[in-house]
Amino acid sequence: MAIASASRRSLFALAAAGGLAGCSAPIRGPAVPRERTGAATVLGMPNERFFIMSRAGLDALDAEFVAAGERMRRHLALAARAPLPPINLLSISGGGENGAFGAGLLCGWTERGDRPVFNLVTGVSTGALSAPFAFVGPSYDAQLRAVYTQLSPDDILESRSLLHAALFADGLADTSPLFRTISRMLDDALIAEIARGHREGRLLLVGTTNLDAQVPVIWNIGAIAASGHPDAANLIRRVLLASASIPGAFPPVMFDVTVDGEARQEMHVDGGAFAQAFLYPAALGERRQQRVRSGVAARDVEAYIIRNARLDPDWAMVERRTLGIAGRAISTMIATSGYNDVLRMWANTQRDGIGYNLAFIGSDFTQELPSPFDQAYMRALFDYGFAQGRRGYDWAHRPPI
Repeated sequence: MAIASASRRSLFALAAAGGLAGCSAPIRGPAVPRERTGAATVLGMPNERFFIMSRAGLDALDAEFVAAGERMRRHLALAARAPLPPINLLSISGGGENGAFGAGLLCGWTERGDRPVFNLVTGVSTGALSAPFAFVGPSYDAQLRAVYTQLSPDDILESRSLLHAALFADGLADTSPLFRTISRMLDDALIAEIARGHREGRLLLVGTTNLDAQVPVIWNIGAIAASGHPDAANLIRRVLLASASIPGAFPPVMFDVTVDGEARQEMHVDGGAFAQAFLYPAALGERRQQRVRSGVAARDVEAYIIRNARLDPDWAMVERRTLGIAGRAISTMIATSGYNDVLRMWANTQRDGIGYNLAFIGSDFTQELPSPFDQAYMRALFDYGFAQGRRGYDWAHRPPI
């Protein structure tokens, strides 16, 4: 879940404190060959996911955006040349427990009364857990609130001993509880609502990292939900688990795929291993510009980015110990990656004529996280975000320097 830097070391300590269990090392199936990465499929759907590091993947995602516009036109019964309504985009970043900020902001925004319907919602890591609720809208605010104010560590993980994890396992903790939690939250009713939103011409996209190929994967959650495939619900839940699976701390999620008629297996981890947040690939923005230059009217677009973290440096005196130094370096890289993501999105939106609105945890929130998934901390952060959303968040229109 792209755990907040302040809690990363304590999470590892929590996971390492469990007893030794079972000594059979995990096994995996054969990986997809490098040159066939983009050809692998889980459900056999051509638009179930997109490999955006390839031209073919970008073309497929571009086609999905166009198809969404056509679905919206049919849903609204608009004539072929009638203009489509303005677009609202929402990107929810990783941040572990700090996802309570974004959840509170969205719920407070509902209370204010001017929260828009989002045409596109993207999520990574903890943002992937929030994204389905943000996508279906305010009717699921109570469930979104519960995710970040009622869960405990027992709802997330089962600890393993450090020795067992190092020698026989694929993560310091077992995330079976998290999968059960996700399955309970993403019940059939919610998945049906996601499918309805997709048919209306809106998109819900979640990012994971294909660790074998070292590439990001964007999963088309709405299309999967609307497919009617008998394994669609289970796949969606597993994608959300994968997007929240911190490499090393949590086990990866293995996806059984088919490529060229052969059974293969992919290893996926936290989408934050590649990016903490995303809106759309830069190439799609370039195509928007091309359409404008060719005389095609561009729709008004507003992008809202919720960064579930602070953006100012988190000062701390670092212990002169191996684990302390390594942990601090990792948290620094995560924080820098998150800042670079909001900077990249700002540059793309400015180039493409899209409104940019950024929310993040301010320096005025001073409560410290005492332990992973501490309920008191998460409730306080939810209330902080809720209060700002209810009074009207003062969105930043460029990343703070």
